[in-house]
Amino acid sequence: MLQEESDLSLVIAQIVQKLKGSNLYAQLERQAWASLQRPEIKLESLKEDIKEFFKISGWEKKLQNAVYSELSVFPLPSHPAAPPEHLKEPLVYMRKAQGSWEKRILKSLNSMCTELSIPLARKRPVGEQKELLNKWNEMGTDEPDLSLFRPVYAPKDFLEVLINLRNPNYENGDSLSFRTHLGLIQVPLKVKDIPELKEFFVELGLTTGQLGIDDSNQVPPELFENEHVRIGQKVLAEQDSAAAQQYIRQGSPTALRAELWALILNISSQPEDILYYEQLKTNVIQHDLLVDSLIYKDVKLTASNDDYYFVFEDYLYQVLLCFSRDTSVLGHFAYNSASPPKSYIRGKLGLEEYAVFYPPNGVIPFHGFSMYVAPLCFLYHEPSKLYQIFREMYVRFFFRLHSISSHPSGIVSLCLLFETLLQTYLPQLFYHLREIGAQPLRISFKWMVRAFSGYLATDQLLLLWDRILGYNSLEILAVLAAAVFAFRAVNLMEVTSLAAAEAVLADLSTLKVMPLLQIFLFATVT
Repeated sequence: MLQEESDLSLVIAQIVQKLKGSNLYAQLERQAWASLQRPEIKLESLKEDIKEFFKISGWEKKLQNAVYSELSVFPLPSHPAAPPEHLKEPLVYMRKAQGSWEKRILKSLNSMCTELSIPLARKRPVGEQKELLNKWNEMGTDEPDLSLFRPVYAPKDFLEVLINLRNPNYENGDSLSFRTHLGLIQVPLKVKDIPELKEFFVELGLTTGQLGIDDSNQVPPELFENEHVRIGQKVLAEQDSAAAQQYIRQGSPTALRAELWALILNISSQPEDILYYEQLKTNVIQHDLLVDSLIYKDVKLTASNDDYYFVFEDYLYQVLLCFSRDTSVLGHFAYNSASPPKSYIRGKLGLEEYAVFYPPNGVIPFHGFSMYVAPLCFLYHEPSKLYQIFREMYVRFFFRLHSISSHPSGIVSLCLLFETLLQTYLPQLFYHLREIGAQPLRISFKWMVRAFSGYLATDQLLLLWDRILGYNSLEILAVLAAAVFAFRAVNLMEVTSLAAAEAVLADLSTLKVMPLLQIFLFATVT
């Protein structure tokens, strides 16, 4: 009991410390001072009167949403004496593996620098700055020669690293239950089984109304949708992040989605947010980074060739180039197993006082990175708002899909959950694919690492991302991946090679996400 109280006090102290540096804190302070002029504020009951003023004026709700937002990304509770690296990742072998992977990425980046004789960063000449500023809203028309640039890594390279991951304590195979796991991921992490998933995703049950289900035995779809929209409007009127997160577990009406996501992520476009975005834009105009070419190359290879997303090419450049300069993103490394790469001023290698983070946000883009932004372009058409939403989605969720950690929403746990679900509940299919050299994870990994962006139809993808936000978890990605295999099981049992299995699963654009999830979790598996 005392330990719980101590943990709670520590969490409160850390959140208070974080909020003290925020713009909201300054606004609250200004409002408190201004309220002293009001006649209803009495000196003898000053504290209670100001609290009541905050409540009536809506500032209390804004504070609650800010606290709720911090709690959503707060690291899992750990011992007060635990060193900072334990907050990043408690398992030593995971930290070492992530460190080795980072060295490989940096080696690839540096060798590209050397081969192409291009600096990591340079100041643009004035003429080039003016040219970029003039074409800021039509960068997609630019056709730079990117033939010599290559992505630093692709998802398949990352998968090979995860396949070779081992816990040294299990090298001699002590655990019988773990020895029976025949998938590619060979690390002993706790993942949910179907009963636990049913309990966790209880709102997805067959008796609960869902957006994304065309037919229901319980309530006619149009009746449920009308009522759900009415409740959604009420949630937005209340401006309550926690209520919005609970509400969106049953899906978001298309017309309300943009506002609901912004409320859950605690994003409100203040003038200072727009100014901050403009400052990032100025940094892009003034300085050219090597990663800019990687971003251009990635957008050209992925989103520009996608039937849904090619029209948003300009938005993608704007958001991703600004993202690479945003030093506020560095804050998420406190709870990310990864560490931001460092670069040194020429001639000062190894001297920490001459070290800078590179890129400034600490995130090196990989093949497919732009697909994290592309679906959001359907919801937000104002660049600074789109930028804020993407940045918050990244520091809450997407970073976990390309870093090695033991977190339940980390990519290692998602891979293990996917393989465990298939092996346990579809053993015939799992063993058949394994025997023909078509390990299921080799097919599904690219779906999960991109959060299915670019694979599902956009309306279905947004329904899936509703649930990621609603449950504050990425585990639904692994469940959906297993559900896709279950849905195509009959065809997959006929294939005799990895190429044939990939052909069966090549097109997911016709799939309906919610029926797949419901059937897999609540109807077919016992």
